[in-house]
Amino acid sequence: MDVPLWLWSAVIGAILLMLVIDLVAHRDAHVIKVREAAAWSAAWVALGVGFGVWLWWWQGAEVGQQYFAGYLIEKSLAVDNVFVWAVIFSYFAVPPRFQHRVLFLGVLGALVLRGAFIAVGAVLIENFSWILYVFAAFLLYTGYRMIKQRNEHLDPEQSVVLRLFHRFVPMTDAYYGQRFLVRRGGVLLATPLLAVLVLIEATDVVFAVDSIPAIFAVTDEPFLVFTANAFALLGLRAMYFLLADLMHRFVHLKIGLALVLVWVGIKMALKIDVYYIPTAVSLAVIASILAVSVITSLRATRGLHPTPSEPAGPFRHATDDEMAELETKTR
Repeated sequence: MDVPLWLWSAVIGAILLMLVIDLVAHRDAHVIKVREAAAWSAAWVALGVGFGVWLWWWQGAEVGQQYFAGYLIEKSLAVDNVFVWAVIFSYFAVPPRFQHRVLFLGVLGALVLRGAFIAVGAVLIENFSWILYVFAAFLLYTGYRMIKQRNEHLDPEQSVVLRLFHRFVPMTDAYYGQRFLVRRGGVLLATPLLAVLVLIEATDVVFAVDSIPAIFAVTDEPFLVFTANAFALLGLRAMYFLLADLMHRFVHLKIGLALVLVWVGIKMALKIDVYYIPTAVSLAVIASILAVSVITSLRATRGLHPTPSEPAGPFRHATDDEMAELETKTR
């Protein structure tokens, strides 16, 4: 697939423009309601699907199917990412009105990180074809590990990243609005919001290590890998606000995601020297696995309500006097 430089530039420019629009639309800190999250989710999905339809028209069914297979993989794995975000926000008791800014910067960092991972992966595949066997083995192992650890959840208190952050970065015990850094007593201090952002970026590294090899199993075109990732990531913030309160309902989703990784691992291993499974078949299998896992989850948890969790803190909101003092010093 020969992608001209102008198209790369146009796509990246469009992605940056959409990020700016999203940032401007949410420039004032406020709680994202379900209706607003649903509208934004629909808009982002429409953009991702619309781009896939255009690719199908421009390059044909095979390219279109590869894009949609990659988009579906990234979108489904992103749901697991959303649930991890919910755990982190709960642990830090992040005020809902501040969560969008953290997620915006988190997704922005994820786009840059994924772009770097994709570039490295494409170079490795082009120069060392045997690396596909390594990717395939990694996907199979990751799928097995997800099934084995399906009932385990992230514990921020045990995070190595968070412990290192506490050790090397002085931090306040209070939120100062949406600020990530404040100066008190002549010392620059991180707020808990910066710790949240660092932890979210660190978890995305783990998810990227899983998802990038997975999408290379359905397409080895860097343009398709990048655009499928980008359009899937753009809707993550809205997806979080839409699904975070429903995380207790998707009890079988992790098994479904694990089976998707196992399937694409098998596909990658076979396509090297044995047999190329048609993209249409892969797309149908991935969609079926995800549909079954979601439907069975919703049926199994019908009428189930979430168990409220207590934040581990101790994080508080800065007092009016502390905020006034900070405002005075920053003028």
